[in-house]
Amino acid sequence: MHAPITIVAAGSRGDVQPYVALGAGLQRAGYPVGVLTSQDFQPLVTAHGLAFYDLGGNIQAVTQGMQHLLEQGNFLKILSRMQGAAQELALQAVKNGLPACQGSQLIISGLGGLFVGLALAEKLGLPLIQAYLYPFTPTREFPCVLTPLPQWRLTTWANPLSHRLGQQMMWQATRPADNKARREVLGLPPAPLFGPFSSTTAAPLIYGYSPQVIPRPGDWGDNQQVTGYWFLDPPASWQPPPALVDFLQNGPPPVFVGFGSMESQKPEQTTALILQALAQTGQRGVLLSDWNGFRSKALPESVFLTDPVPYAWLFPQMTAVVHHGGAGTTAAGLAAGAPSILAPFMGDQPFWAQRVHQLGVGPKPIPRRRLTVEHLSAAIHIAVTDDTIRAAAARLGERIREEDGVARAVMVIQQSGLVH
Repeated sequence: MHAPITIVAAGSRGDVQPYVALGAGLQRAGYPVGVLTSQDFQPLVTAHGLAFYDLGGNIQAVTQGMQHLLEQGNFLKILSRMQGAAQELALQAVKNGLPACQGSQLIISGLGGLFVGLALAEKLGLPLIQAYLYPFTPTREFPCVLTPLPQWRLTTWANPLSHRLGQQMMWQATRPADNKARREVLGLPPAPLFGPFSSTTAAPLIYGYSPQVIPRPGDWGDNQQVTGYWFLDPPASWQPPPALVDFLQNGPPPVFVGFGSMESQKPEQTTALILQALAQTGQRGVLLSDWNGFRSKALPESVFLTDPVPYAWLFPQMTAVVHHGGAGTTAAGLAAGAPSILAPFMGDQPFWAQRVHQLGVGPKPIPRRRLTVEHLSAAIHIAVTDDTIRAAAARLGERIREEDGVARAVMVIQQSGLVH
């Protein structure tokens, strides 16, 4: 049996689930794996045989506290608001993370938990591998996914600067909390003024997305590896809800609509908008009743409201998917081979939305604040009738499904020499 590995994963389900998939792959390779994440995802982690460690906090409560900012899609304001909650969360995260990582040989950290992971690795003298779901290493080929600038339109000299700006936006918003946790809990000196991004490391940095979606930049170093998506199969014991199965079998493929962890301030209004767009386009629909607050006392027979189910099972049965553009949901939609309609809110979502459109596998994205019956109806009509888009989506989905991102990432980690 190999030495244990601890994965630090913070964020919404779409942020956490790929790391559970990576952990499951490492565990199949003989490495005991624990996942340090918020309590929302304990069932997800343990269902796949991994040890769960409570990172502290509740991502749904944090998200609900920023509903109006999420609706506006103002990432700078969201980062500012995060500073208030960050100190308590950082203190709790390092307190909980210290015993979780003791005895491990390696820490793997996603971008959301990077600063916690780095502090714990420094305290315990452990190596750390950074593992991200979207590109975050500076390149001349495209702008940073987090900067509020027109994506893929900057010049080659400005693109690297946008990456540095994105890194500092994230770091400076959390630096006071990080340094407080380092000082009061871990007894460490403050982190460098410009954060960990200015340092170099020989450890690999792995990216869990498909090179079919974003080709690996030619100006990256050898230690930056794009492995393919980290998809998670449903647990062997999982069975789809019978009512949903009946709905899918008793009519043509429907359109999926769901905005993941992006809360809506006006759920009834949003539901009415979606129902009107489906009616105008003559489409059946599956609506996701997750944190997004979709509500309706009387849905038409052509629309099914479902609790969360594995997208890997659901999306291949859809004629199109409408969502917010989170990294995980985007990956599932592309892999399914169905045209994607994205209504991005914030963060990396506009980046993925534009990329989907550029790849020709979905109509022009609709920013969430511009989501209307007319705009959504037009996008659905294009997605279900445009043969060029539908063929491109099917081809891309087939190529993505041929990859094994988890196996590739496990191989990179094993070849790093940091675990044995």
